[in-house]
Amino acid sequence: MSEQSPESGRRRAVELTAVLMLSIVAVLTAWCGFQASKWGGEMSIAFSQASSARIQASEAASEARDARQFDLTVYAQWVNAVAEEKSELVTFIEERFSPSFRVAFDAWNAGGRVETGPFAMPEYVPDGTEEAADLSARADAKFQEALVDNQRGDNYSLLTVLFALVLFLTAMSQRDLSKMATRALLGLAIAVAVVGIVIMLTFPIRI
Repeated sequence: MSEQSPESGRRRAVELTAVLMLSIVAVLTAWCGFQASKWGGEMSIAFSQASSARIQASEAASEARDARQFDLTVYAQWVNAVAEEKSELVTFIEERFSPSFRVAFDAWNAGGRVETGPFAMPEYVPDGTEEAADLSARADAKFQEALVDNQRGDNYSLLTVLFALVLFLTAMSQRDLSKMATRALLGLAIAVAVVGIVIMLTFPIRI
């Protein structure tokens, strides 16, 4: 049995390195594709939640507008009754103030009626106002979350392109090229793969 020559051994080592590179990078490419898909799904969910919160915020804001309109109507009747000095009617109308308007009205009275009316008081918060603000804030947060998830998916997609370049360089190194060209291509493939792996390790993952 003849001994393996040094040149043959080096060639064998290059081939084994290339096979190992192809195997590892193929797995990493599949992993990046999987992560891109998962983050794409997270993005869709976040966008859906943002849309739902936005609709609910609109409904709550509509409720607040209706409550304000009701209070304005009742207050207008109260102003007329006071102007006409109909004390019984004034009392009757005051008993029908909504809870939120009652708080503002009492604060307005306690403050000497300095403000132009109860509606100018900070205590006046119609039903649905706080809910609308909270839901709008949630919608904004979910929308921003969706944008972040979208960027994460794009980052993984870009890594698949980088790893595809590694596969190309590794495959080219196995062509019938000069020894220097083969080593240069394989070395470049390894360098790009290492850079890609280091970058990938900084990315969040989703299972």
